[in-house]
Amino acid sequence: MTTAPGWLTARPYAHRGLHDGNRTIPENSRAAARAAMRAGFGIECDLQLSADGVPLVFHDDDLARLTVMGGDVRAMESDEARRLNLCGTEETIPTFADFLSLVGGRVPLLIELKGRSAGEDAHFADTVCAALSGYDGPAALMSFAPHLVSACRKVCPDRPVGLTAEGATEAEFEAHRRVAGHGLDFVSYDHAALPNAFTQSLRAQSIPVLCWTIRSKEEAAAALSSCEQITFEGFLPDDVAAA
Repeated sequence: MTTAPGWLTARPYAHRGLHDGNRTIPENSRAAARAAMRAGFGIECDLQLSADGVPLVFHDDDLARLTVMGGDVRAMESDEARRLNLCGTEETIPTFADFLSLVGGRVPLLIELKGRSAGEDAHFADTVCAALSGYDGPAALMSFAPHLVSACRKVCPDRPVGLTAEGATEAEFEAHRRVAGHGLDFVSYDHAALPNAFTQSLRAQSIPVLCWTIRSKEEAAAALSSCEQITFEGFLPDDVAAA
């Protein structure tokens, strides 16, 4: 466990980049990253693993919602992803390495690994951390999957590692506490379940709480009474300086 750096909570994060609801700027695209950087926001992005073991910046398990193809994103080779258009635009699915090259450390990255099973994800964290090994910019890793949180902690000890989480039952809190027992630098929690006993206990230990996904200034104001920073989409938060 590392001490969470100040940049982790310094700026709101544009959810999957500063997209426009996939009309002309698709989520998790290079265009969405450029728009977020121009506006001075951090970027939250999602990673899936290609069939040839290359991390891709893409959220869904299935390709159908964002491309003309259907099927499992993990069955697709990375070269094919680079040619596959998103939402009828000229944008294509970026590899994580391409995305890092584009951002170049200009804004913080909040990177979610989309997990499946421990077996299917056996080398996921290794490939992500290998891509980050030569990257000098601010970047934090997180996942809903405890096995990926643990793997990122092991292979990326110098990067902040957190848990993406939701729920408001004691059973869910207990599951989150088990992950926290192995060391978390932060959590990113569903804003609808804030505040709660788990996140309040983390904040009491100076472990920052981020939240997702905020869709109005009113939601932002309410959430920021229970967390340190927001992930947002569909509106622009106030008081953010351009990078």
